[in-house]
Amino acid sequence: MKALPLTALALAGLLATGLALAQEAAIRKNLAERLPNFPKIDEVSKTPIPGIYEIRLGTELLYTDEQGSYILQGSLIDTRTRANLTEERIEKLTAIDFSKLPIKDAVVIKQGTGARKLAVFVDPNCGYCKRFERDLATVKDVTIYTFLYPILGPDSTVKSKDIWCAKDAAKSWRGWMVDNVAPVKTMGSCDTSAIDRNVAMGQKYRVQGTPALVFENGVRKPGALPAAQVEALLVAAEKKS
Repeated sequence: MKALPLTALALAGLLATGLALAQEAAIRKNLAERLPNFPKIDEVSKTPIPGIYEIRLGTELLYTDEQGSYILQGSLIDTRTRANLTEERIEKLTAIDFSKLPIKDAVVIKQGTGARKLAVFVDPNCGYCKRFERDLATVKDVTIYTFLYPILGPDSTVKSKDIWCAKDAAKSWRGWMVDNVAPVKTMGSCDTSAIDRNVAMGQKYRVQGTPALVFENGVRKPGALPAAQVEALLVAAEKKS
């Protein structure tokens, strides 16, 4: 069968692809040679700025020129829309499929109708988590899936297991976080493997601090957000989910 001639458009596409691959290879080669301890590069991709490339290291983003001669750290801002392109990219990279969260391993708290959904990774000894829990208690019509995520030390693990094993885990959690009522010590046998699974899941999703929030549309937010901001994000999640 006779090969069809390449169109000018197809040829241009092939040339552009070849050039992009060559530039990526140059960036990887030069950074590896010049910075032997530089972390493994997961991805190199173009940015909207001519000659500037994004370097992805896991969920961390850096920027460089076509030859890897310089490295930039910071945010790319689109001055026309005022959008933080770096932040938007990280949100996509760290998004979690809400439907795949193992809710059987979460302490479930229903407020109002519980129609909206929110997942949180929290440590019982996290001061920011306590402040956040007080604000979260005021948010209406939401089901909260609380994944106990003890990362601040051995006592966090002990408290997490005591809360998980309580007759009413949700009441025990809120009692400790909001009213400072210590959870009752676990007596007898109790399956606490959910705590271990939560820690493994948090590490998989690179949850590096608490509280960490996950909304129904997959958007993640770190930190003790005020109730008004949580409400706005819940509304946005309803529209996009």
